[in-house]
Amino acid sequence: MFRLINVTHRFGGHAAVNAVSIDIPQGQMVGIIGRSGAGKSTLLRMINRLVDPSEGSIRFGDIEVSSLRGAALRNWQRDCAMIFQQFNLVPRLDVLTNVLLGRLNHRSTALSLLNMFSREERIMAIAALERLGIEQTALQMAGTLSGGQQQRVAIARALMQQPKMILADEPIASLDPLNAKVVMDALRDINEREGITVVTNLHTLDTARNYCERIIGMSAGRVVFDGPPRELDAAAVRAIYGAGADGSEIDETVTSTSIRGAVSAQLQDNNRESVSAAPLVLAGV
Repeated sequence: MFRLINVTHRFGGHAAVNAVSIDIPQGQMVGIIGRSGAGKSTLLRMINRLVDPSEGSIRFGDIEVSSLRGAALRNWQRDCAMIFQQFNLVPRLDVLTNVLLGRLNHRSTALSLLNMFSREERIMAIAALERLGIEQTALQMAGTLSGGQQQRVAIARALMQQPKMILADEPIASLDPLNAKVVMDALRDINEREGITVVTNLHTLDTARNYCERIIGMSAGRVVFDGPPRELDAAAVRAIYGAGADGSEIDETVTSTSIRGAVSAQLQDNNRESVSAAPLVLAGV
């Protein structure tokens, strides 16, 4: 069980996250939604200890995560892998080396400095790339890949950490709908096959509904909704996103990437242009 107990983080006098308490059983796929500035990214960064809580406690089983320091903190950041919106790859290194960097917290500093990865680690890295359908890019410079490919490399790097939890901070915010679907499919597959807990921040209600078994809605640093997708009704959406300028209900299309509809439309356009062109478009995802 992973637990946040009355966790708060302040920037000066402003509480970006305010007295949040959440229990997450092992193996759940959780989507956190809310407006920009609701506290979603700060919450994930506290879980990974990229920022420290101002108050409250973060626990994973018997481990008091919020008090870890030194090697124990590095071990937690190995076990709690982080995937970022900006990918955080090294553009001038090849894809395979970027993926292998996920092993750094499993190795001695000397071996890391010498870039001496074992044959077994290289096999693991290729297997991770194959699982994500991008093994053919292994020797390309990471900076030459598309955004969707780079995000899949970042997921492969996270898998190399052999984590107990994966945190994904807006992993599809900069991707087109087709690439967004590929990335979300990959995260759901990891969650279902490995039983790894996945907690992901999302701007899009349709994505949260389609992929997450549990949705947490945040507004002004507080949790205002916590439940399964079927309970995310109009009242819950209003609590999370507020009302329109005229007081009307929020139009969900403004929070939606329309993954399914956009994929269908894109494939139809490809088919109209050329039957043979569609496989080329999909292969470049």
